[in-house]
Amino acid sequence: METNRGDTDEGHHHHELCEAGRQLYAAALRSGRIATSEVERVPCLLNLALVHPDPDDPQWYRPIPPSIALNQLIHPIEREIQERRQLAISLADTFEPFMTITAQSPAANQAINVLEGLTLINATLDRVMDECTDELLTIQPGSGRKPETVKAGLRRMEPLLDRGIKMRTLYQHTARHHSATMGYVERIMPYGLEVRTLEEIVDRLIIVDRKVAFIPARRDRQVALELRHDGLVRYLVGVFDQFWLHGTPWEEDIVAYAPTRDGISGIQRSIAKLLVEGHVDEAIARRLGMNVRTCRAHIAKLASALGSGSRAQLGFLIARSGILEDDPHCDGT
Repeated sequence: METNRGDTDEGHHHHELCEAGRQLYAAALRSGRIATSEVERVPCLLNLALVHPDPDDPQWYRPIPPSIALNQLIHPIEREIQERRQLAISLADTFEPFMTITAQSPAANQAINVLEGLTLINATLDRVMDECTDELLTIQPGSGRKPETVKAGLRRMEPLLDRGIKMRTLYQHTARHHSATMGYVERIMPYGLEVRTLEEIVDRLIIVDRKVAFIPARRDRQVALELRHDGLVRYLVGVFDQFWLHGTPWEEDIVAYAPTRDGISGIQRSIAKLLVEGHVDEAIARRLGMNVRTCRAHIAKLASALGSGSRAQLGFLIARSGILEDDPHCDGT
């Protein structure tokens, strides 16, 4: 008998219900009992505690209701999951201080440091700005910054100006019409800040003392790179200087944006150039530092001025009108 029992156990796993066991369990639930001989033939019923001996008749087993059986099987699994979750939390708490030290106090000779999260990015910027001794170069794309961002910028810049730090900043032309940016520039320029604008510039860039540079590593600006490699920083300084040479000083009017005789403004010529090149509204707005709604308003005015009734016709009319070829400033400089 023992040999037979061992043979029937083969192929049964402790937490699995075989097909024969399924059928017998269903039959037991319908009839209210199952013969002992049947249970011995299918050991998974006992392994999973789906039946129990009938106290009044040893020839029979009684089925355990499925809701009770399921709860009995799941409870130890849930307890184990909870214990493992607590272990994971405990390990995370143990290692968190070391991770913070690594992230927030990078070695001074590390060429590229990844800064994740605005809190760490701003804290690192503050630390490096406090160490600035000579020069600060910045590129700020877009039409302008939020008032709270401008306020934070003032907080960083004023101590630098007090220490006589030379500062040059590049904005896009559209920033000249942004009230918060205008107020920031007008407040800081008398103390030595130099500002120029361009139609299109590269993404955000901060260079401190030509030794440390910061660039965004993700479009949402939640990740930044702190660069300390001499070659990389020198390259970025060269990029800044090239843009600076072509920039228009803040105190000067943008000649390229003056309306033409046909009433098409410089910004609309710039949009026309990008439209002809096949750029979509979102890409045009991003490159020119404006929101999409403003960009589309300019496109509508451009279409009206050229008598266009459709987007496809607009491209044809731009090419035929000659507004790009006749404009010596169509490159935005």
